[in-house]
Formats: sequence, structure tokens, C-alpha cells
Amino acid sequence: VPDAVARFRAEYRAHEVPRGYRGAVHLLLTFGGGSAVLLACLLQLESVQGMEWLTVPLAFLYANLAEYVGHRYPMHHPVRGLGLVYRRHAGQHHRYFTHEAMAVESPRDFRALLFPPVLVLFFFGLFGVPVWFALAWLLSDNVAWLFIASGLAYFLNYEALHAAYHLPESHPLAKLALVRRLRWLHRTHHDPRLMAHCNFNITYPLGDWLFG
Repeated sequence: VPDAVARFRAEYRAHEVPRGYRGAVHLLLTFGGGSAVLLACLLQLESVQGMEWLTVPLAFLYANLAEYVGHRYPMHHPVRGLGLVYRRHAGQHHRYFTHEAMAVESPRDFRALLFPPVLVLFFFGLFGVPVWFALAWLLSDNVAWLFIASGLAYFLNYEALHAAYHLPESHPLAKLALVRRLRWLHRTHHDPRLMAHCNFNITYPLGDWLFG
């Protein structure tokens, strides 16, 4: 770990990580809570018609492009009203993890890696609830539930892959072929000279491919 990164990590741990923070609890809230809500959404489905299933791939594409746009712009360029997002990502995450020091050193480092549960609730509440009502009114309840479930599944997939990129290379998850390939793309993005210019998809690089 370069000296500058080590100093930033020490400062971050001292001032940004609460004394009672537990990385395992953060993981449980993210994946356990997210999976429970996803299952609840799927249990609402009733007699899904063929055309309604198209919601799943369309929601996946939408989520991938939203990931690309959100990462390329507000996460790497200051946008009025989204300063916290920029500060947390470009100002903290990218200083905590660089292309020379990608791996977490302890579960407490998950604080700088995973989305805060409060932020997840805020975004899904702010965007998910209005979208559900709009889709239920315009199309059907099934489409609305499938869209929310697909969004949640994509988010959990995002968090799982992103966490895997930042595990030590000796970890079994880090050795998976898909993770190794995507990790290489993400590690390139974590080069401070390149972070605002390339590889903005954290999961599957569809947006990066579409926009060159």
C-alpha cells in the first residue's frame, strides 16, 4: 500500500468509521435485507404474462445505463444537490482504493466500499416508489413488481461484484474467471489519472461499450 493511501486510510478510519461499525453487519443489511425485499417483490407476482417478462431484460439494460451515467457524472463530477455522492466516491473511495492498492485490509474497510444502508433506502424510496405507481398505472402490477425486483437484483449483483474486485487476490471469489476480467477493468478505472475518463460500468461494460 503506497504511503499516501496508507495515510488516507488511517485518517478515514479515525474520522469516518464509527467505533461501533461492524463490516459483517453492513454485509448482512445489504445482502440479507436486499434479498428479503427482493423475495417480497417476487411474491407479489400473479399469473405473469409473456410480454410482462420483457420487463426483466429492459430493467437490466436501464440499470446498466443508469450505473454508467451515475458513475460517469455525479460520482466523478460535482453536481448541485449531489455533492455528498461526489465527495464519498471521488473524494474518499478513490483515495482509499487505488490501482496500486485495491484490496480491503479488514471488514471495517467495507465502510469505504459498500453503499450506506441509509443511502440505499433513500434512493430506492425516492425513485422506486414513484416508478412502481407509474408502471402499475400505465401497464400492470406485475410489470411494476418485476421492475423493482430486477432493480434490486441488479443492485445486489453490483455490490457483490464490486466487493469481489476489492478482495485480496487470494480470496476464492477473486479467483473466478468473470471476476478476474471485470476486476481488471475496474482496477484500470481506479488509476487516478484515468478514473474520470474510462471504465464507468462497475458490473458489465455495456454502457462503456455503447459510448466508446
